Amino acid sequence: MYIPSYYKENDEQKLIEFMQAYHFATLISTKDSNICATHLPFVIEKRGEKLILVCHMAKANPQWEAFTQNEVLVIFQGPHAYISPTHYEKQQNVPTWNYIAVHATGKTKIISEPTEVIALMEKTINHFEKGFYEQWKNLSPEYVNGMLKAIIGFEIEVTKLEGKFKLSQNKTKNEQQNIVESLGKSEDTAQAEVAKEMKKKL
Repeated sequence: MYIPSYYKENDEQKLIEFMQAYHFATLISTKDSNICATHLPFVIEKRGEKLILVCHMAKANPQWEAFTQNEVLVIFQGPHAYISPTHYEKQQNVPTWNYIAVHATGKTKIISEPTEVIALMEKTINHFEKGFYEQWKNLSPEYVNGMLKAIIGFEIEVTKLEGKFKLSQNKTKNEQQNIVESLGKSEDTAQAEVAKEMKKKL
């Protein structure tokens, strides 16, 4: 990902918090000359010094068959907003777009042992909807076993983490404030979120 120095975020904890907040991401992998992408929810975990992304997908999705061939890329993207040049002090300016994105590159490990897959599913359930856990425990063994045969569990150990917080850091404080005030008044929730993120940088 191309990241000018003034947009680069190096704080791993901030990147992890962003990934946890915007956990529905795009998983990209390659096999030979083919590129494949799937949109999936991830559980993000810090295990000692390792950053692990936990997920599962439909077994019918052929993407998992290439997991061990090359590293994969997971793109987490959050709020974004059009930025009008009317907010700038000089007329010689053009529109742009503010956004936040985190790229996580890593090695994939397929989880195939049934008890490990169940543990992965329960971890996912407890992360996204703890209230469903009791219903999950009462599902019939036949139903659960059928479901397990239809999915592939996997974990990605992150080897490279990049964060781009493009929030007008290259503009003057007055211009940034103009943008924050304008976006903050918007009924568009994405624009309002960009304004909140910009305030943190001011």
